[in-house]
Formats: sequence, C-alpha cells, structure tokens
Amino acid sequence: MTIELLPQKSGPQISKYIYGQFSEHLGNGIYGSLYVGKNSKIPNVNGMRSDVVNALKKIHVPALRWPGGLFADTYHWVDGIGPMDTRKKIVNTNWGDVTENNHFGTHEYFELLHQLGADAYINANIGSGTVQEMAEWVEYMTMPGESPMANLRRKNGRQDPWRVKFFGIGNESWGGGGNMRPEYYSDVYRQYQTFMPQYDKDHPIYKVACGPNEDDYNWTDTVMKYAGKYLDGISLHFYTLPKGTWGQNKGDATDFPESEWDSTMTRAKHMDELITRHSTIMDKYDPEKRVNLIVDEWGTWFDVEKGTNPGFLHQQNTIRDAMVAAINLNIFQKHADRVYMANIAQMVNVLQSMILTKGDKMIKTPTYYVFDMYQKHMDAEFVEGVGEVPENVTYAASQKDGKLTISICNYDAHDSKDVNFVGIKPFKAIDSAKILTANKLDAHNTFDDPDEVVEKDFSGATLNDEGLSMDLPSKSVVTITVK
Repeated sequence: MTIELLPQKSGPQISKYIYGQFSEHLGNGIYGSLYVGKNSKIPNVNGMRSDVVNALKKIHVPALRWPGGLFADTYHWVDGIGPMDTRKKIVNTNWGDVTENNHFGTHEYFELLHQLGADAYINANIGSGTVQEMAEWVEYMTMPGESPMANLRRKNGRQDPWRVKFFGIGNESWGGGGNMRPEYYSDVYRQYQTFMPQYDKDHPIYKVACGPNEDDYNWTDTVMKYAGKYLDGISLHFYTLPKGTWGQNKGDATDFPESEWDSTMTRAKHMDELITRHSTIMDKYDPEKRVNLIVDEWGTWFDVEKGTNPGFLHQQNTIRDAMVAAINLNIFQKHADRVYMANIAQMVNVLQSMILTKGDKMIKTPTYYVFDMYQKHMDAEFVEGVGEVPENVTYAASQKDGKLTISICNYDAHDSKDVNFVGIKPFKAIDSAKILTANKLDAHNTFDDPDEVVEKDFSGATLNDEGLSMDLPSKSVVTITVK
C-alpha cells in the first residue's frame, strides 16, 4: 500500500498540549506516586518523588490537569494550603471513601509543575463550590499586587504569583459534577466566567467549559449556542471500553480474548467520529475555529486489578493500551485545526497510566513509550497524506525544523503490513527510527520484569528515491524521522 505525503502543503500546527496529562486525587494517583512528602525514605525533591518526576520529564509533559475529575467538584482549595498539620481532612466520597489529608494542595501542585516544566490546567469546583470561592482561588494563585488572597499566599511561603495557563469551569456537569441540563450549565458557566479575574492582561487565563459526554451532541450545540462567545475551549470525555458499555464487567486489562482486542480497537477509533461530529456543530457557531475542542479525559477503562480497592481504578497496561494511545494521538493530530489539548486519564497508577509504582519501585508502561515516541510531533506542522491506508493501520505525519516525522500503528493482532510513503524526495536520510511491539496480546511490564515492552531501534525501514518503505510487525507502533 502506498501513501503520498504532501509536505509542501501547509497544515495546521499540532499543539504540544495534545500530549497533556491528568492526575486526580484518586487511589494512588498522587500520594505515594507523585507526592511522597519531604520526610519519605523514597528519594524526593520537596516531597515530589524523584524517579517518577525524572521519567515524566523525559516525555516533556506539557500540561497537567488537576485536581479532578469528579474530585474537583468536592474540592475546596482552602483545605489544601497552610501548615500540613492544620489542613482539613475530608472523605473522598467519589473514590473509595478514603480519608484525604490535603497534603497535596495548590503549593504542592505548582511545585510539581515546576519540576516537570509543565503548564497548569486547574479545574474549578462549581458542583459544591461558589463563585466567590473560585474567584478567590484565582486571586490567590495569580494576583501580583496587594490583596487579601495574595497576602495569604505570601504568608504561606509564596511571594510571586503563579501562571495559570488553563482553567476548567466545571467537570462532567452533565453527571457527577451536578447532573445539570445543558441550558442550565450554560448559564452557570456564563456566571462563573464573569467573575473569574484576569490579573495578567498579557497572558489571560484560557477558559474551558464542560463539554459533552461522548456522543451527546445536543450538549455541544446548546453550550456553543448560549455560552460559546464566553469560552476558549470546550471539553470532551470519551473512554475506550472493550465491551462498549458502562457496567460492572468492563473486561480484564490482561486476561482477555482476542475478540476484546478487536472491540477495543473499534471503540478507540470511534474517537474520530466523535471529534468530527462535535467539530461540525462547533463550526455552526464558530466557523473561524476560535474555540478549541479539549479532550481532557480519554484512554482505556478496564476492570480494576484483582485484589485492589475498586475505587482506586488501578489497572495494568499492555501493548493493547499502546495501540489505543497511538490510535487516539493520530486522530488528535488529524484534527489539529480544532483539537488544542488532550489529557490522558491518568498519569500514574490510575486507568491508562504512564507509570506504575509499588513502594519504592517504579515501572514505565507501554503507553509511556508511545508518548515518548510521539514527542517530535509537538508543535510541528501537520502533514496531510492521500492514498489507501492498509486495514488495521493508522498514521500521522508532521514536519518541524527541516525534518519529517511519521508515526504508524499496525494494530492487527497477527499480520504484518507493508507500507510505502512517497512524496518525500526532499528528505534524503533516516534520522531516527523507533519501534514498540510485542509477541503476545497482553504483553506488559511488571516490577519483576520492567522491560518486557520497551521501545527499541527499528531497522525495518528503507529510504530511497522511490520513497520510505517499511514492514510493520503486528501489534506495533513505529516512529521514523527523516531529514
């Protein structure tokens, strides 16, 4: 099969924020994994776990969404500031009914961002909070001058304001965030954004409205109609479930039949239709594409790992998850004219994570390596391609700094694929080539065998006057850069 790339045709920029992350106060997603406290025996810097932070720095996390998720609409930010021993303990009613000590709060979040080199994406509490609470949080974080909340920030040890890049007003307001109707939410959003202060006029905070659950096209239409001119982005949530429906039995993360491999791929590819149809609705109200689509929750969702707290959403991560990651990232890049940010759920120990930890041990997941292999697409120019794509193959191409990068995923469970890319004569040599693949459908890394599925150099590609040809093994993700 031959695909002609069109690098001479200018395409939209692929935002680096498409590779964003999400960490919620959920199970072991923060405590013991990202944050261990300054007195922990696990090596840390200011309480942030060093091995995890160093691994995440290598994939250049662009933005981190926090504190939720459902947790956001029960979170009151004042509980998470000040001396640790005086912080209010609460019950995390959404995730396991465990006690939350609020030791990871606003200051700790920005310390983590500083160590990662990531931008802030904060989700406000509109489910159980107030307009005043939100406004004062923004004042606490971003007010440079004299004010009650800025002075409180200084009292708690931070002199200068932080930069808040993104701010979400509501999370899943159609469900656990308030069970609101879209008309009602639109009015609530308009109210909240009215009183959200903007202290840095040169860098206004980017406002994200709660968007639809999966294929709720009426929600998108209604919010765009009534609140579209007041927002910068609208979110979309969609999870890849092997059986396609929510319920007690979602399927096992590792012990699954081949039919669930196939259904998982079908479900993942549905993201393309969702983005296309929601974007079409947005085009009706915003033909200039000023408003972005923000896919701030996506990824696989399986049954929790046996023996773990059901409310902690801890699942293993296999080569199947890597296929889902590549399929989705390729879709996001294809829609780079509308999709500006995406945040996989979640970064560590929860759902489709980058990293798993156990005590002082840490492993990188197959999904981590996909994000590593896709870094060269960050802020690059999307390159369009024409031609028939082989069955069970998806790809995305981009160019930046005089180099062309192509990422290809062959999610066929058994068969390899021959693929040829033409139209790239200006590029004369392969600069780098990496592959992530495995023999078994459920291949994954464990604490005893952390290197079962890792990216390696790829030697199955040839570049000549005829184009770039490669033989893609089954269950593989390949990224090749030519110069």
